[in-house]
Amino acid sequence: MKKLLLASAASVALTGAAHADGHGADIKLGIILGFTGPIESLTPSMGDAAELAMMEVTDSGLLLGGKSVAGVRADSTCIDAAAATAAAERLVTADGVKGIMGADCSGVTGAILNNVAVANGVVMISPSATSPGLSHNNNEDNGLFFRTAPSDARQGVVMTEVLMEEGIKEVAVTYTNNDYGKGLADSFQAAFEAAGGTVTISAAHEDGKADYSAEVGALASAGGDRLVVAGYVDQGGSGIVRAALDSGAFDTFHFPDGMIGAKLEENFGAEIDGSTGQHPGTDSDGASMFTEMVGDKFDATSPFTPESYDAAALIMLAMQAAGSDDPNVYKEKVMDVANAPGEQIFPGELAKALEIIAGGGDVDYVGATAVELIGPGESAGNYRQIVIKDGKITTVKYR
Repeated sequence: MKKLLLASAASVALTGAAHADGHGADIKLGIILGFTGPIESLTPSMGDAAELAMMEVTDSGLLLGGKSVAGVRADSTCIDAAAATAAAERLVTADGVKGIMGADCSGVTGAILNNVAVANGVVMISPSATSPGLSHNNNEDNGLFFRTAPSDARQGVVMTEVLMEEGIKEVAVTYTNNDYGKGLADSFQAAFEAAGGTVTISAAHEDGKADYSAEVGALASAGGDRLVVAGYVDQGGSGIVRAALDSGAFDTFHFPDGMIGAKLEENFGAEIDGSTGQHPGTDSDGASMFTEMVGDKFDATSPFTPESYDAAALIMLAMQAAGSDDPNVYKEKVMDVANAPGEQIFPGELAKALEIIAGGGDVDYVGATAVELIGPGESAGNYRQIVIKDGKITTVKYR
């Protein structure tokens, strides 16, 4: 309870401070991410990346005749749908945002989409909500929802390919008990078994527990060559890994996107050497350009940070293409600016894109993550495959 109260207080303080961020801007965009909660170590750089795109556009003076753009931050908590919905409602009603960069975790993203965005006609572009349940054919979103990270239907296949190439044919799976964890575990199991692998057990875990020895006991009893942990690095996922290491149940793991971040290195270091994983990422020209542009401002390579820059950029380029900041108008242009035909646009080139569009030309926004949106609003997606070597997250290759 104390932890919850502290998180709520932090949320209020954060939201209050955020309200001042957009003061005086012509256009406000919501940035709703879990600044507290199980991925709080990932979200600061995600928010910074979105704001970097907004600053770039404002400095150009070229959006819709010279309008400025500012981000207004709000806390999704990642896990509390009611709190996330209330935060999003404040963004729309009190702050008057014209679009939302976010949310982050799949459950709160779905809640905001269904309860706030659709009801108020607000565009959402999520950099990290990956549940297959958010796909357009599973969700009546009125053409308002897009994402720059690929669906976990794709991640399940990539996980399978990585493990099979490693010679891992039998795994135990634990997943955080929410839309993200269950969706990813199911898509992985279907792909892994179709490829001839065996899932010995697929069991949920709850976040926020002090002791995961019972969960690890069940996983150890089922056995497997590796433990797949579809959880959160700032929450139960790390608790599971710690209990597995301490008990000797498993010494190598496979980590999907929610587990990969600086905290993984901090928490375990060389204890998990040989463990594998993947998260959305690309080695495209845009990725290196983004890293160079960011410099030491924040961690440009942190999971979902490049996707956040791209999500914000797409909203603003769509506004320019539509000649309007009305979400119900510019939603029709998001797919157009994201895909061919048109001049390719990379990080740091938003002014160039705005100028081309204003002159009647077409742009193909490639951005930091080789953006390609497929029907409708889904990211085609690329992945960075990693291995833990000498206690560090090391790139193996990109897929």
